[in-house]
Amino acid sequence: MTRKTNQDTPQAIRGTAQIVREYGPFPDADCVHGVTCDGRHVWAATGARLIAFEPESGAVTGTLDRACDAGTAFDGTYLYQIAEERIDKIDPATNKVVGSVPAPGQGSDSGLAWAEGSLWVGQYRNRKIHQINPDTGAILRSIESNRFVTGVTWVDGELWHGTWEGDESELRRIDPDTGALLERLDMPAGIGVSGLESDGADLFYCGGGESGKVRAVRRPKTDTP
Repeated sequence: MTRKTNQDTPQAIRGTAQIVREYGPFPDADCVHGVTCDGRHVWAATGARLIAFEPESGAVTGTLDRACDAGTAFDGTYLYQIAEERIDKIDPATNKVVGSVPAPGQGSDSGLAWAEGSLWVGQYRNRKIHQINPDTGAILRSIESNRFVTGVTWVDGELWHGTWEGDESELRRIDPDTGALLERLDMPAGIGVSGLESDGADLFYCGGGESGKVRAVRRPKTDTP
């Protein structure tokens, strides 16, 4: 099932992303693709290694040598990592791949998130987010965006994704049922978002592509009636 998006509307909230901290560049890492959090550490996918660092100190606490050229997710126990045309399920305690499923974009996948017992996979140029079964890779439903999709994350029932086109990049909150744009945060000119993850509270962690950095962005508070 595909949920089609509405175009941008004047009703969508628009703001400017507040970058509160930068991490990196990291040793022997030229870029950052996917980003995720395990409750204590932030993980950055740098192409050939996953790097874990403490968000308070910025200190690198561990690495895993695994192909990691796109999105990353954490389900509370395992890391999930897009590696070309597959998604690997990795035990971070042993660095062993305990399972793999086909990636829905067959190599054109970007962001990755875990929510509601499913994986949510961004497809960059196809401008889609797929909910997939983590055990089989079967697509359960698809949501269309009207922008390129980079990172994907869920927080407090809100679906956010990054977009990066040319020198312009945004964080976008969309309706998970219709794909309609609800809110957008403009990143500063020249700063892109290659991966996205919420810390479950007040921050988004954004991969910075070839800058080799991870940036913490303040999550805006949604007004409730």
